[in-house]
Amino acid sequence: MQKNTPVTPWAYIPTLYFLEGMPYIIINAVSPVLYANLGYSNTQIAFWTGWLYLPWILKMFWSPLLDARSTKRRWLLGTQSALAAMFLLLAALNTWNAFCHAQELNNLTFFSLSLFGLLAGAFVSATQDIAIDGYYLLALTPARQSYFVGIRTIFYRLSMIFGSGILVAATGALGKAGLGAHNWSCLFLFLVLLFAAGALWHRFILPCPRQDVAAQTPVQNAWGDAFKTYFSQANIVYILLFILLYRLGDALLEKIVPLFLIKPQSEGALGLSLHAYGIIKGTLGLGAVIAGNLAGGWMLGRYGFKKCIWPFAVILILPNFFYAYMAWVKPGVSTAAVLITLEHFGNGLALMAFNVFIMYVSTGKYKTSHYAISTGIMALGMMVPSMLSGWMQTRFGYEVFFLAASLLSLITLAVVPLTGKIKTLEETEKHFRSRSIGLQDAD
Repeated sequence: MQKNTPVTPWAYIPTLYFLEGMPYIIINAVSPVLYANLGYSNTQIAFWTGWLYLPWILKMFWSPLLDARSTKRRWLLGTQSALAAMFLLLAALNTWNAFCHAQELNNLTFFSLSLFGLLAGAFVSATQDIAIDGYYLLALTPARQSYFVGIRTIFYRLSMIFGSGILVAATGALGKAGLGAHNWSCLFLFLVLLFAAGALWHRFILPCPRQDVAAQTPVQNAWGDAFKTYFSQANIVYILLFILLYRLGDALLEKIVPLFLIKPQSEGALGLSLHAYGIIKGTLGLGAVIAGNLAGGWMLGRYGFKKCIWPFAVILILPNFFYAYMAWVKPGVSTAAVLITLEHFGNGLALMAFNVFIMYVSTGKYKTSHYAISTGIMALGMMVPSMLSGWMQTRFGYEVFFLAASLLSLITLAVVPLTGKIKTLEETEKHFRSRSIGLQDAD
């Protein structure tokens, strides 16, 4: 297909955001499952994999370089090819570990090398995020941006559930089939093929937007101007507090929940198999997150951010108490599956508001950089609590940890009122809502 041929956004928005979410969930959520399956401690896993958030924090510092160098289209094609290479490296490392250290738990050489590979992949993935989000803002009109914000969120979340659910379930099934630790190599090889195919597809299908050109501003000026315009906007303190604290509960639970679900019952956990864990996350969770995203997008479109943020915040907090209940009661698989499904629905619903908030505060000439700065600040809010969560759980046990995390997550209700003081938020929403389009206009 020629690059100047009109292409419906349906041909590339779903695939772009599916590939954007995949490395994030593999690096930040599936890596703890990998290390837990290989026998590493909760403290080791939470602390060291917590560092993998670092590139998403730092990406705000190199995002202006993407504005000033080359095009977003070239950046995203290059990063997708690089991610295929990174997953190939991880497959080779895991195969080496399985052959040479099959009987050795806590092999620190493998842990260090694989962690370095994941960190390198995280830097590439963070760069891909900047490129894709920037391309989205340049390739689509404001009306189409408003329409596809729900679609892109659904496919981003689909990739996260697919990666942490279906792929983990398949990995567990391969382990039961006799592949042993080589099952993780198969997972990484699948990801190699996925990103290689994605890079090839996007090379041929992506349009070349007229606005997708390197900024004329010198790199130094672009970097300075991007930060200056972001941090000098009105109500910046309220914006920062909301971004940092809205997901505090998620940050505390993200590393520990997978460990709680799959670690042995003798350690106070639920002791689910990899296969059962993946099925629950990848089937029930898959349907729930789609339903949550669709419901959230519809409610935000109909009632607006201001009316939705309070009920969405409450729904975001409630699942944290589900895990406190499970830690104390140790329910069966069926009850756990129901509660995890409700958690996915609540998150799918509530995080729509967060995504819209970040989009609304990313405005002006450097909207790509502003979006990257916002998501980098969000990553900082996720990184620090997640790194401490392993120590907290080991020190106090699952029961006290989940109860404390649930109570701490109530701080979300303290930052929600701050959004009502951000005047530009309401103005931006009116602009987007006035340009909204119907399904028939989305091609």
